[in-house]
Amino acid sequence: MSRVGRGVLWGVGGLFGVLLLLIITLALFDWNRLRPWVEEKASAALQRPVSIEGELDVEWEWRGGGLPWPHISGRDIVVAHPEGFSGTGEHMARVNYLALSVNPVPLLRRHVEIPRLEIGESRIFLQRNLEQKTNWVYQRRQNADDDSRWTVDLQSIALQRVDLQVVDEMRKLDMTTRFNSLDTEDPAGYGMDWESTGTYNETDVGGRGKVGGLLSLREGSTPFPMQGEVSFGETRIAVEGSMSVPKGLASVDVRLTLAGSSLADLNALFGVALPGTPPFVTEGRLQGMLEGEDDRWRYEDFTGQVGDSDLRGTVEYRVGGERPLLVGELASDLLHFRDLGPLIGADTSRKDVPDRPKRDDDQERRPQPRGKVLPVARIGSETWELMDADVRFKGKRLVQNENLPLDDIDAHVRLTDRVLSLEPLNFGVAGGTLSNHITIDGRGEVLQGEMRTQARGLKLKQLFPGAESMNASFGQLNGNATLKGRGDSIANLLGSANGELSLALTRGTISRFLMEAAGLNVANVIFVKLFGDEQVMLECLVADFAVKDGVMRTRAFVLETEDAVITMEGVISLKNEALDLDIRPQNKTLRIFTLRSPLYAKGSFKNPDVGVQAGPVAARAGAAVALGIVAAPLAALVPLLNVGTGDEGECAAVRGKK
Repeated sequence: MSRVGRGVLWGVGGLFGVLLLLIITLALFDWNRLRPWVEEKASAALQRPVSIEGELDVEWEWRGGGLPWPHISGRDIVVAHPEGFSGTGEHMARVNYLALSVNPVPLLRRHVEIPRLEIGESRIFLQRNLEQKTNWVYQRRQNADDDSRWTVDLQSIALQRVDLQVVDEMRKLDMTTRFNSLDTEDPAGYGMDWESTGTYNETDVGGRGKVGGLLSLREGSTPFPMQGEVSFGETRIAVEGSMSVPKGLASVDVRLTLAGSSLADLNALFGVALPGTPPFVTEGRLQGMLEGEDDRWRYEDFTGQVGDSDLRGTVEYRVGGERPLLVGELASDLLHFRDLGPLIGADTSRKDVPDRPKRDDDQERRPQPRGKVLPVARIGSETWELMDADVRFKGKRLVQNENLPLDDIDAHVRLTDRVLSLEPLNFGVAGGTLSNHITIDGRGEVLQGEMRTQARGLKLKQLFPGAESMNASFGQLNGNATLKGRGDSIANLLGSANGELSLALTRGTISRFLMEAAGLNVANVIFVKLFGDEQVMLECLVADFAVKDGVMRTRAFVLETEDAVITMEGVISLKNEALDLDIRPQNKTLRIFTLRSPLYAKGSFKNPDVGVQAGPVAARAGAAVALGIVAAPLAALVPLLNVGTGDEGECAAVRGKK
């Protein structure tokens, strides 16, 4: 062999020897000696103190030629909270096991290629404290250095028993979610399952489901699938769909099902001002465009039930501006008043439904006193500051009872800077219309309310379809009301009201049964005192009241029947729910043996006391007795003769004065 050949052979052999020595050295090297250097670099990268309390090891893998790949593993890695953060958790993260392999060739291009990162038996703790400081925010580096030119390509992550605990002291949230990577590839793209437990606002929260691989939620990647169910107290939330991040924007498209004991329970979850309701369930398509400060969530073509009422439509929640905005269009085929009662504080509880579990805000609820008719429950305006709203509603039928349905409901609900308006709030009822414009100002310490109402063409026959004796009725009811009041309930608003109220009823038939069907307790008692149980033909009724400080005073009241004219004077206190009325009937024709005398109506709305005024009756009875003693028996009939006024058209006269 020539000298050149021997030189080459010795050179190759020497290089091989050096490589072999290097491999043996690397294989036998105690990598724990590099822990301080690794901790320093990791602390600088994470901007938090990092310490390796367990073993640091490197093994070498041969992957079909080329250079061996280092397989790096570490145990008991601890990441502390950032400097200056005072949290309740001992650490931000503790990783019991971490392992990764690195492709050595790209390292020559300052590129780190990691095909797989394994994390097991670990706990990550994310927290926002009472000072609203968080431990997960990183500071942007102001000055770039050579290290910043390194790029990293992490291709997959495998998690086993990794717990993520999120604590938000401001929102009283403490939830822990455990992630486990799926062993086999799922055809739907799911890569991990999860299970959560914890509390939110002192309410138990739990759930489970599946999501895509952790790294699949990256810009330009395929949609990130997610599926699961979460319980929040009595509220159940189920989602199935996907999330993607196109061009730096995140979008969500899932099928969402909500169910719970009251829509108000969603206020704390989503930050939207929803009213208290009976149990509900809805299902629809939820789409979200997450654009940072201008996020939009759209619940599209949903259907649902609230109590026994159906509901459908589309709503959109827009984040941005001074307050979030809820806009939408809703519709219903059948609404039950008992399902809407909580909106106005009315007690519409059903006796056939078991009581629901006690809610946290029950202590603020006012039970309806037995002797009170007007709702005393608070109109909850506390959540009005959470958002603005602009929602339109169309309904085919609203049922309070089977004898008095409302139809063609048209409502436009607006909430702007704590001012709630329903303009209009219109109903079709009994062949006529009931138009309302309602505004409640919640910006002050006490609610300010204003209502304008018009009733037009309400037909008696349709107003009380359950009254069999109303077959002869053909009268119509018209009315106006303008009221302003202040207070935190319907009772307080009416109890402080100022304004006026008037109504006119044209020819028709009335009866005791009609009064009972309408639920007019006071009118029913007065009717029986005046007419007994018989059916009476009504020519007209005109009533006009002035309202001041919750007290209604009669400016005019005339009820005219075929043979009598009845007038009424006095006051009706909406504040105390009390009556103080004088009712004076007069015959239009000559009647014999009539003891028709002025009546009084006193007492409360719930239990009225209606009776005959004692003075006039005693005078008539006393005269009859005296004449019976000193004159012939026929003379005793004289004081009982009511000659009558002889006037016709009293209602027309009153209407003419108005």
